[in-house]
Amino acid sequence: MTDNSALDPEDRKIVTLARSARARNGVPEGAAVRDETGRTYVAGTVALESLKLSALQTAVAMAVASGAKSLEAAAVVTEAESASAEDRAAVRDLGGPATPVLVAGPDGTVRASVTAG
Repeated sequence: MTDNSALDPEDRKIVTLARSARARNGVPEGAAVRDETGRTYVAGTVALESLKLSALQTAVAMAVASGAKSLEAAAVVTEAESASAEDRAAVRDLGGPATPVLVAGPDGTVRASVTAG
């Protein structure tokens, strides 16, 4: 997938938010998730000595901490080719196995759309 214009506007929004988080914070990954009410949660990679979380894990944790009951979609901007198994598991825990996970490169172009499954 390389045509972001084919994405739903709300999905384009979370890709843009994820890309912005990555650039603004100078972190390896940026992520955003959208909950069942349409609220978005944006995060970057957390790399502390005592705590290491991917951007997507952090965004899911922020959603949970804010009272989200489910996820509609997730996006991660990364150099990696796909979302890791751990990232997909975090999305699946809150959103279920059918939740879409958009994987975009640093330029914001979506390279893959997988499910959390």
